[in-house]
Amino acid sequence: MQQLRLFFTALQFFTRLPIPRWVGFEPAWLQHSSRYFPLVGLVVAAIGCAAYVLAALVLPAPLAALLSTAATIYITGAFHEDGFADVCDGFGGGLTRERVLEIMKDSRVGAYGAIGIVLLLAVKIAALACMPALTALAALLVAHPLSRLMAATLIWRMEYARAEGKAKPLAQEMSGGEFAIAALCSALPLLLAGAMCWLSWRALACGLLASALAALWLARKFQRRVGGYTGDCLGAVQQVTEAVFYLCVLASASSLHPAWN
Repeated sequence: MQQLRLFFTALQFFTRLPIPRWVGFEPAWLQHSSRYFPLVGLVVAAIGCAAYVLAALVLPAPLAALLSTAATIYITGAFHEDGFADVCDGFGGGLTRERVLEIMKDSRVGAYGAIGIVLLLAVKIAALACMPALTALAALLVAHPLSRLMAATLIWRMEYARAEGKAKPLAQEMSGGEFAIAALCSALPLLLAGAMCWLSWRALACGLLASALAALWLARKFQRRVGGYTGDCLGAVQQVTEAVFYLCVLASASSLHPAWN
């Protein structure tokens, strides 16, 4: 029952979805709910898949991909997209640690953020639109939990960069056991996709490796520029690694039929 409460706490924090009243709330639950960050991603992926399937019944694949992406953005309240845009603004326009953090805290979106989020969404939608329907659905089911695991890695291994912040209660502590639960939640859909041949093992391996490298690169940049991470940084890692996974799946399939031919 306590684990269920922790999952619902994470679901309430990261999405717009309502949770049962009996769950209640304790600040300590938020601190330990990050273990279910990838499981929340699986819920978001399921909603994105449902939107894709319904749209694909009457619309072409590009529009199905766009509406699926819109559904995931709506259900999360653009939580992670906003973080990515803030990171683009802060790291693009700030020269000092203090200035980077100040820009990231500003609710306004600047040129770096606007351009960055438009390009990122374009990459995700275009990648999904170029995949066969079953491949796109499988990619959604794997990428959302996996990308959230990559974000959880920062909580596990790095220090929070601000004295205060919306994500600080979530980021105060993550044990190795909690990270193992998060890893298991993201591994299950990945293994299922491979076992059912929805995605090739090569595509899964490439996507996993590339996502980990992208997360590592961002983590090093965060550490160097601001001495840790913030909630916006978590959103940026989630968004970038999700897009990277889609590109790897698409590149793996395209390598069998190169565009140059």
